[in-house]
Amino acid sequence: MKKVRFSGFESLQERAKSIGRVKVAVASAADKDILEAIKLAQNEGLITPVLVGDVDLIKRLAQDIGLDLENAELIQEPCPVAAANKAVDAIEDGRAHFLMKGIVNSADFLRAVLRSDRGLRTGRLLSHLSAFQVPGFSRLLFMSDGGINIAPDLMQKKEILENSLLYLKDIGMDLIKVIALAANEVASTKMPATMDAEALAGMSRAGEFQGAIVEGPLALDGAVSAAALKHKGIKSQINGDVDLILVPTIEAGNVLAKSLVYFAGATMAGIVLGAKVPIVLTSRNDTPRSKFMALTMAAMSR
Repeated sequence: MKKVRFSGFESLQERAKSIGRVKVAVASAADKDILEAIKLAQNEGLITPVLVGDVDLIKRLAQDIGLDLENAELIQEPCPVAAANKAVDAIEDGRAHFLMKGIVNSADFLRAVLRSDRGLRTGRLLSHLSAFQVPGFSRLLFMSDGGINIAPDLMQKKEILENSLLYLKDIGMDLIKVIALAANEVASTKMPATMDAEALAGMSRAGEFQGAIVEGPLALDGAVSAAALKHKGIKSQINGDVDLILVPTIEAGNVLAKSLVYFAGATMAGIVLGAKVPIVLTSRNDTPRSKFMALTMAAMSR
Protein backbone atom coordinates (compact mmCIF):
# COMPACT_ATOMS: atom_id res chain seq x y z
CA MET A 1 0.00 0.00 0.00
CA LYS A 2 1.33 3.44 -0.94
CA LYS A 3 1.85 5.69 2.03
CA VAL A 4 0.17 9.10 1.74
CA ARG A 5 2.12 11.96 3.29
CA PHE A 6 2.25 15.72 3.01
CA SER A 7 5.62 17.32 2.31
CA GLY A 8 4.51 20.67 3.74
CA PHE A 9 1.59 23.01 4.16
CA GLU A 10 1.60 23.73 0.42
CA SER A 11 0.81 20.08 -0.37
CA LEU A 12 -1.90 20.14 2.30
CA GLN A 13 -3.29 23.30 0.69
CA GLU A 14 -3.34 21.70 -2.77
CA ARG A 15 -5.27 18.74 -1.41
CA ALA A 16 -7.76 21.08 0.27
CA LYS A 17 -8.23 23.07 -2.95
CA SER A 18 -9.03 19.87 -4.84
CA ILE A 19 -11.89 19.19 -2.42
CA GLY A 20 -13.58 22.55 -3.02
CA ARG A 21 -14.75 25.43 -0.86
CA VAL A 22 -16.27 24.86 2.56
CA LYS A 23 -17.99 27.33 4.86
CA VAL A 24 -16.37 28.46 8.10
CA ALA A 25 -18.34 30.19 10.87
CA VAL A 26 -16.13 32.73 12.66
CA ALA A 27 -17.17 33.75 16.18
CA SER A 28 -16.53 37.47 16.85
CA ALA A 29 -14.78 38.05 13.54
CA ALA A 30 -14.00 41.78 13.80
CA ASP A 31 -10.22 41.36 14.03
CA LYS A 32 -7.68 42.32 11.36
CA ASP A 33 -5.46 39.24 11.70
CA ILE A 34 -8.45 36.89 11.65
CA LEU A 35 -9.80 38.58 8.53
CA GLU A 36 -6.33 38.51 6.91
CA ALA A 37 -6.33 34.72 7.39
CA ILE A 38 -9.87 34.51 6.00
CA LYS A 39 -8.73 36.53 2.99
CA LEU A 40 -5.82 34.16 2.33
CA ALA A 41 -8.04 31.08 2.59
CA GLN A 42 -10.79 32.64 0.47
CA ASN A 43 -8.37 33.75 -2.24
CA GLU A 44 -6.96 30.22 -2.41
CA GLY A 45 -10.42 28.81 -3.01
CA LEU A 46 -10.59 26.95 0.30
CA ILE A 47 -13.43 28.64 2.18
CA THR A 48 -16.48 30.88 2.11
CA PRO A 49 -16.87 32.79 5.39
CA VAL A 50 -19.82 33.18 7.71
CA LEU A 51 -18.69 36.13 9.84
CA VAL A 52 -20.43 36.74 13.16
CA GLY A 53 -19.72 39.97 15.02
CA ASP A 54 -19.91 43.74 14.72
CA VAL A 55 -20.82 43.89 11.03
CA ASP A 56 -19.94 47.58 10.55
CA LEU A 57 -16.47 47.01 12.01
CA ILE A 58 -16.02 43.80 9.99
CA LYS A 59 -16.84 45.74 6.81
CA ARG A 60 -14.39 48.54 7.68
CA LEU A 61 -11.58 46.09 8.45
CA ALA A 62 -12.35 44.10 5.32
CA GLN A 63 -12.12 47.25 3.21
CA ASP A 64 -8.79 48.15 4.84
CA ILE A 65 -7.23 44.78 3.95
CA GLY A 66 -8.98 44.21 0.61
CA LEU A 67 -11.15 41.30 1.73
CA ASP A 68 -14.02 40.67 -0.69
CA LEU A 69 -17.25 40.12 1.26
CA GLU A 70 -19.50 39.60 -1.76
CA ASN A 71 -20.02 35.89 -1.05
CA ALA A 72 -19.70 36.12 2.73
CA GLU A 73 -22.61 35.78 5.12
CA LEU A 74 -22.56 38.51 7.78
CA ILE A 75 -24.38 38.02 11.08
CA GLN A 76 -24.74 41.02 13.37
CA GLU A 77 -23.78 40.27 16.99
CA PRO A 78 -21.36 42.66 18.72
CA CYS A 79 -21.31 40.69 22.01
CA PRO A 80 -18.45 38.13 21.79
CA VAL A 81 -20.21 35.54 23.96
CA ALA A 82 -23.42 35.77 21.96
CA ALA A 83 -21.37 35.71 18.75
CA ALA A 84 -19.81 32.40 19.81
CA ASN A 85 -23.27 30.95 20.33
CA LYS A 86 -24.50 32.24 16.98
CA ALA A 87 -21.45 30.78 15.22
CA VAL A 88 -22.22 27.39 16.79
CA ASP A 89 -25.85 27.85 15.68
CA ALA A 90 -24.59 28.26 12.11
CA ILE A 91 -22.92 24.85 12.37
CA GLU A 92 -26.02 23.25 13.86
CA ASP A 93 -28.25 24.79 11.18
CA GLY A 94 -26.04 23.44 8.41
CA ARG A 95 -24.93 26.88 7.24
CA ALA A 96 -21.23 26.21 7.93
CA HIS A 97 -18.94 23.19 7.92
CA PHE A 98 -16.45 24.12 10.63
CA LEU A 99 -15.84 26.71 13.33
CA MET A 100 -13.20 29.34 14.08
CA LYS A 101 -12.60 31.42 17.20
CA GLY A 102 -12.23 35.15 16.69
CA ILE A 103 -11.77 37.79 19.41
CA VAL A 104 -13.68 35.96 22.11
CA ASN A 105 -12.35 34.50 25.35
CA SER A 106 -11.42 30.83 24.85
CA ALA A 107 -13.43 29.68 27.86
CA ASP A 108 -16.55 31.48 26.59
CA PHE A 109 -15.97 30.08 23.12
CA LEU A 110 -15.63 26.50 24.38
CA ARG A 111 -18.73 26.90 26.56
CA ALA A 112 -20.66 27.64 23.39
CA VAL A 113 -19.12 24.61 21.69
CA LEU A 114 -19.97 22.32 24.63
CA ARG A 115 -23.39 23.70 25.54
CA SER A 116 -25.96 21.00 26.22
CA ASP A 117 -28.57 22.44 23.86
CA ARG A 118 -27.49 22.59 20.20
CA GLY A 119 -23.82 22.31 21.05
CA LEU A 120 -21.15 20.36 19.20
CA ARG A 121 -20.55 17.57 21.72
CA THR A 122 -19.95 14.06 20.41
CA GLY A 123 -19.09 12.29 23.65
CA ARG A 124 -15.45 12.27 22.58
CA LEU A 125 -12.70 14.13 24.41
CA LEU A 126 -11.69 17.44 22.86
CA SER A 127 -8.02 17.47 21.93
CA HIS A 128 -5.58 19.62 19.98
CA LEU A 129 -3.65 18.45 16.93
CA SER A 130 -0.68 20.48 15.70
CA ALA A 131 1.12 20.28 12.36
CA PHE A 132 4.69 21.52 11.85
CA GLN A 133 6.63 22.30 8.72
CA VAL A 134 10.23 22.12 9.93
CA PRO A 135 13.07 23.35 7.68
CA GLY A 136 15.14 20.36 6.57
CA PHE A 137 12.44 17.84 7.54
CA SER A 138 10.93 16.01 4.58
CA ARG A 139 7.27 16.06 5.63
CA LEU A 140 4.70 17.59 7.92
CA LEU A 141 5.11 16.42 11.50
CA PHE A 142 1.98 16.10 13.63
CA MET A 143 1.74 16.33 17.43
CA SER A 144 -1.00 15.93 20.03
CA ASP A 145 -2.00 17.14 22.59
CA GLY A 146 -0.07 20.28 23.39
CA GLY A 147 -3.03 22.61 23.70
CA ILE A 148 -6.01 21.36 25.70
CA ASN A 149 -5.55 18.35 27.98
CA ILE A 150 -3.15 19.12 30.82
CA ALA A 151 -2.17 15.73 32.24
CA PRO A 152 -4.20 13.05 30.46
CA ASP A 153 -4.42 9.56 31.94
CA LEU A 154 -4.01 6.42 29.86
CA MET A 155 -7.57 6.25 28.58
CA GLN A 156 -7.59 9.96 27.78
CA LYS A 157 -4.34 9.49 25.83
CA LYS A 158 -6.05 6.72 23.91
CA GLU A 159 -8.92 9.10 23.06
CA ILE A 160 -6.47 11.82 22.04
CA LEU A 161 -4.72 9.33 19.78
CA GLU A 162 -8.00 8.12 18.31
CA ASN A 163 -9.05 11.72 17.54
CA SER A 164 -5.76 12.34 15.73
CA LEU A 165 -5.87 9.10 13.77
CA LEU A 166 -9.46 9.73 12.71
CA TYR A 167 -8.49 13.15 11.34
CA LEU A 168 -5.30 11.94 9.62
CA LYS A 169 -7.15 9.09 7.94
CA ASP A 170 -9.91 11.52 6.94
CA ILE A 171 -7.42 13.71 5.07
CA GLY A 172 -6.04 10.71 3.19
CA MET A 173 -3.13 9.45 5.26
CA ASP A 174 -2.62 5.74 5.87
CA LEU A 175 -0.08 3.55 7.63
CA ILE A 176 0.26 6.28 10.25
CA LYS A 177 3.35 5.91 12.43
CA VAL A 178 2.93 7.12 16.00
CA ILE A 179 5.44 7.51 18.82
CA ALA A 180 4.23 7.80 22.42
CA LEU A 181 6.86 10.21 23.69
CA ALA A 182 8.70 9.86 26.99
CA ALA A 183 12.07 10.77 28.48
CA ASN A 184 13.56 7.35 27.76
CA GLU A 185 12.79 3.93 26.36
CA VAL A 186 12.52 1.91 29.56
CA ALA A 187 9.07 1.55 31.12
CA SER A 188 9.19 2.34 34.84
CA THR A 189 6.54 2.91 37.48
CA LYS A 190 8.61 5.90 38.60
CA MET A 191 7.81 7.54 35.24
CA PRO A 192 4.08 7.11 34.55
CA ALA A 193 4.44 8.46 31.01
CA THR A 194 6.60 5.45 30.12
CA MET A 195 4.01 3.04 31.50
CA ASP A 196 1.23 4.72 29.52
CA ALA A 197 3.36 4.62 26.38
CA GLU A 198 4.06 0.93 26.84
CA ALA A 199 0.33 0.28 27.33
CA LEU A 200 -0.58 2.18 24.15
CA ALA A 201 2.04 0.23 22.19
CA GLY A 202 0.50 -2.96 23.55
CA MET A 203 -2.95 -1.83 22.37
CA SER A 204 -1.45 -1.22 18.94
CA ARG A 205 0.04 -4.70 18.76
CA ALA A 206 -3.39 -6.05 19.71
CA GLY A 207 -4.91 -4.29 16.69
CA GLU A 208 -6.80 -1.51 18.51
CA PHE A 209 -5.53 1.25 16.21
CA GLN A 210 -6.37 0.21 12.66
CA GLY A 211 -4.16 1.72 9.98
CA ALA A 212 -1.52 2.83 12.48
CA ILE A 213 1.59 1.59 14.25
CA VAL A 214 2.09 2.92 17.78
CA GLU A 215 5.44 2.47 19.53
CA GLY A 216 6.70 3.64 22.88
CA PRO A 217 8.08 4.66 25.17
CA LEU A 218 10.60 6.47 23.00
CA ALA A 219 12.55 9.67 23.53
CA LEU A 220 12.44 12.37 20.86
CA ASP A 221 15.70 11.34 19.17
CA GLY A 222 14.35 7.84 18.64
CA ALA A 223 11.14 9.23 17.19
CA VAL A 224 12.91 11.04 14.36
CA SER A 225 16.32 9.41 13.95
CA ALA A 226 17.08 5.87 12.78
CA ALA A 227 20.73 6.53 13.61
CA ALA A 228 19.84 7.30 17.25
CA LEU A 229 17.88 4.06 17.51
CA LYS A 230 20.76 2.07 16.04
CA HIS A 231 23.19 3.69 18.45
CA LYS A 232 20.93 2.76 21.37
CA GLY A 233 20.39 -0.77 20.08
CA ILE A 234 16.61 -0.32 19.81
CA LYS A 235 14.64 -2.17 17.14
CA SER A 236 11.68 -0.30 15.73
CA GLN A 237 9.19 -0.72 12.90
CA ILE A 238 8.91 3.05 12.70
CA ASN A 239 12.69 3.46 12.77
CA GLY A 240 12.75 7.26 13.05
CA ASP A 241 10.08 7.75 10.41
CA VAL A 242 7.37 9.15 12.70
CA ASP A 243 4.20 10.89 11.49
CA LEU A 244 2.52 11.71 14.81
CA ILE A 245 4.09 12.35 18.21
CA LEU A 246 1.78 11.76 21.17
CA VAL A 247 3.12 13.89 24.03
CA PRO A 248 2.58 12.86 27.66
CA THR A 249 1.49 16.25 29.04
CA ILE A 250 0.57 19.73 27.87
CA GLU A 251 3.91 21.07 29.17
CA ALA A 252 5.86 18.61 27.02
CA GLY A 253 3.77 19.54 24.00
CA ASN A 254 4.08 23.26 24.64
CA VAL A 255 7.86 23.09 25.00
CA LEU A 256 8.25 20.88 21.92
CA ALA A 257 6.02 23.12 19.80
CA LYS A 258 7.69 26.38 20.81
CA SER A 259 11.16 24.85 20.45
CA LEU A 260 10.36 23.84 16.88
CA VAL A 261 8.99 27.30 16.09
CA TYR A 262 11.58 29.49 17.84
CA PHE A 263 14.75 27.39 17.56
CA ALA A 264 14.13 25.44 14.34
CA GLY A 265 12.13 28.04 12.40
CA ALA A 266 9.11 25.78 11.98
CA THR A 267 5.71 26.93 10.78
CA MET A 268 2.96 25.64 13.05
CA ALA A 269 -0.80 25.33 12.76
CA GLY A 270 -3.34 23.47 14.85
CA ILE A 271 -6.99 22.56 15.21
CA VAL A 272 -9.25 21.13 17.89
CA LEU A 273 -10.73 17.68 17.31
CA GLY A 274 -13.43 15.68 19.06
CA ALA A 275 -16.40 17.95 18.35
CA LYS A 276 -18.91 17.48 15.52
CA VAL A 277 -16.70 19.59 13.27
CA PRO A 278 -13.05 20.70 13.32
CA ILE A 279 -12.43 23.87 15.31
CA VAL A 280 -9.80 26.52 14.57
CA LEU A 281 -8.73 27.80 17.99
CA THR A 282 -5.76 30.07 17.41
CA SER A 283 -3.79 32.36 19.68
CA ARG A 284 -3.70 36.13 19.23
CA ASN A 285 0.08 35.66 18.93
CA ASP A 286 -0.34 33.49 15.82
CA THR A 287 0.41 35.17 12.51
CA PRO A 288 -2.26 35.45 9.79
CA ARG A 289 -0.32 32.79 7.85
CA SER A 290 -0.43 30.42 10.82
CA LYS A 291 -4.16 31.05 11.15
CA PHE A 292 -4.53 30.43 7.41
CA MET A 293 -2.74 27.09 7.74
CA ALA A 294 -5.06 26.14 10.57
CA LEU A 295 -8.00 27.00 8.31
CA THR A 296 -6.43 24.76 5.68
CA MET A 297 -6.20 21.89 8.15
CA ALA A 298 -9.85 22.28 9.11
CA ALA A 299 -11.01 22.63 5.50
CA MET A 300 -9.41 19.27 4.70
CA SER A 301 -11.80 17.34 6.92
CA ARG A 302 -15.38 16.57 5.89
